[in-house]
Amino acid sequence: MNFQGILNQIRSKKVVVVGDLILDKYIQGKADRISPEAPVPVVEVTHESVRFGGSANVAYNISSLGGIVEVIGVVGDDQNGETLMDMFNRSGIGTNGIFIDSGRPTSTKSRLMANRQQIVRIDRESKAPLAESAFSVLVESALSKMTDSDAIIFEDYDKGVVDSEFIHQVLKKRSFHPQPVVVDPKVENFWNYKGVTSITPNLKEASTAVKRPITDDESLISVGCEIVDRLELNSLLITRGEDGMTLFQPDAGQVSVNHISTQPREVFDVTGAGDTVVSVYTLALAAGADFITAAKLANYAGGIVVGEIGCVAVTSEQLMGIVEENSG
Repeated sequence: MNFQGILNQIRSKKVVVVGDLILDKYIQGKADRISPEAPVPVVEVTHESVRFGGSANVAYNISSLGGIVEVIGVVGDDQNGETLMDMFNRSGIGTNGIFIDSGRPTSTKSRLMANRQQIVRIDRESKAPLAESAFSVLVESALSKMTDSDAIIFEDYDKGVVDSEFIHQVLKKRSFHPQPVVVDPKVENFWNYKGVTSITPNLKEASTAVKRPITDDESLISVGCEIVDRLELNSLLITRGEDGMTLFQPDAGQVSVNHISTQPREVFDVTGAGDTVVSVYTLALAAGADFITAAKLANYAGGIVVGEIGCVAVTSEQLMGIVEENSG
């Protein structure tokens, strides 16, 4: 199947995104002088904006590519939660699986930017485990929505929504619904995803999980093979920043390894690149692509978003454009 065929098939796919919903705020301005009160820049604010973050950004990427998406997660009973819900509704993203919890704030990252550089980030969040009432509602929502989905994504940001019991409750039903289950993991739950289709950690996450450094191709392959074996994966996609990605697949008792290089691009911001990668990779698998084709398409998509500031979503037109550019 060619890339154009995959992008056409994506538009009819239903994806359930489970994870930590985050609101990203950007305060942008100019910094031309130092404060007389402390050795810090004075930022004259020129623009403020809000964007999707965390699993919300994954959902937005899927929607932007024409997929049908439902989110499972928590927001607080606060202004930031209302803002995020309004953004979902305007973007056509399903919100029936969102629990509004008055006992915790909406996870929010506020970034102060000056002259295209981030000066400081302020986080408002709770990492406490979910209340029992919230946990029960979210598990029930996830199980009900997975029955007619084409793929499931766990987007884990260690904010308390995804834990070992949540993962267990969803995965034990997977045998009845054999769609791809793809995980963008953090270290806390890394080894709880045994039996999913694929995970997409970055180098640091993979290295931390196995408790040894990745310094060269040999150590990368050793770490990747161990992860594939211990989690019994169909594939492992380790993202490597400017060095591209490496795809691992079990093959007749061995593990095949494919390095996928990035195309040279000017990088402004890697924020949200992992969200885009897992979105495109999963949608491609749901559309019937093989793992290597899905990984290549995700690699192209990741190359688009690092050229922008903050979390952004790619469109089918952008993705096809860069595919054709590189094919040429």
